[in-house]
Amino acid sequence: MRLVPRGRGLRDPHLRDRLYELLEHDPLAYSIGSRFIQIIIGVIVLNVIAMVLASVPELDAQFAVLFSFVSILCVIVFALEYAARLWTVAGHTPRKGSALADRLGYLFSALGIIDLMAFLPAAVVLATGRHATLAALGVLPFFKLIRYSPAMRSLLAAVHAERRALIGCLVILTGAVLTFASLLYAIERDVQPDKLGTIPQAMWWAIVTLGTVGYGDVVPVTALGKVISVFTIISGFAMIALPVAIISTAFAEEVKRRDFVVTWGMLARVPLFSHLAAAEIADIMRLLRARTIEQGEILVRRGDAASSMYFITAGEVEIALPSQHVRLSGGTFFGEIALLHKTKRSGTVTATRKTRLLVLDAQDFHALIARMPTLAAHVHRTAKARLEETGGDLAAAELAQAEREGTDR
Repeated sequence: MRLVPRGRGLRDPHLRDRLYELLEHDPLAYSIGSRFIQIIIGVIVLNVIAMVLASVPELDAQFAVLFSFVSILCVIVFALEYAARLWTVAGHTPRKGSALADRLGYLFSALGIIDLMAFLPAAVVLATGRHATLAALGVLPFFKLIRYSPAMRSLLAAVHAERRALIGCLVILTGAVLTFASLLYAIERDVQPDKLGTIPQAMWWAIVTLGTVGYGDVVPVTALGKVISVFTIISGFAMIALPVAIISTAFAEEVKRRDFVVTWGMLARVPLFSHLAAAEIADIMRLLRARTIEQGEILVRRGDAASSMYFITAGEVEIALPSQHVRLSGGTFFGEIALLHKTKRSGTVTATRKTRLLVLDAQDFHALIARMPTLAAHVHRTAKARLEETGGDLAAAELAQAEREGTDR
């Protein structure tokens, strides 16, 4: 397939849109965007490893040419990526401003600065030939992982959300440092003028003590000074616990918020829930569990007790029935017949590629259809439609098995 229509080249606006989708949007597994992200992450890891190893003199002397090649390759890749992002961002920002305004917004954004710093300092150092400085700058591309790591983005979002509280903690810490440093200065300045003869010198002791590091290079020698040290150490525990508690709580809330958004987006891709109101979807979300299975992994086996219903949000599974194999892809669901008739699985379900699922347990399934008649009717209609399909499928086989077991009992 030719991406660029002949005679239009880079002026084609559709090419810019496609490239923006490739660079910016979170892709599904095994898509072109997914492979692009894997390549960029691989280059980042390669660059960081090479620069870390280059700081070892023995390795640098033996593999200097290889390390230089890796550096040049990474600079080229990151520079091309930066140029592509700068070109494609025009017309794709919420402000809906001019192309120049969109590009300036990216240039001065946090991610734009990180993308620039990933290659510009290294390019300058390569041009000047200062190899030792290059090794020191090699870890800068590591911060590009913020773009591709949900955990790092959630942590930064948590810190940003609690910035006022963290600034308050910094003010409290500064006050504590000044207070304890002033007290120890007043007590110990005549006894240890070389170490505690000024408040700035005493502030070093206060910072080390409040941080519970305790280097031991500056310690009080008077009895009253030691008493002050005890209170400083105890206060240090609070100084550490306060920001840690704030960040950890905010991080947990951010992860929950992100999981909520992700699950909502996954539900939106399932046609079964497309007709439900927002309140009903939120109610269902509390019951569903997200699960990811790798290619070749078996989800359920033939003969297993039916314990869950599954919704495919991305990927594909293959159901091996006694007479045929059936493949189901994103937006479909299976397992409802076995739950409705309380029978065992009639087929083995295997992922043909990496697949994301939403899992609804049997108990929650029955409670859900009992209080949502519209959803129950939709499930029954889908089951009936599957039974009417020629050739049979998972639903028909499971129902036939349920009838046989009912006859045997």
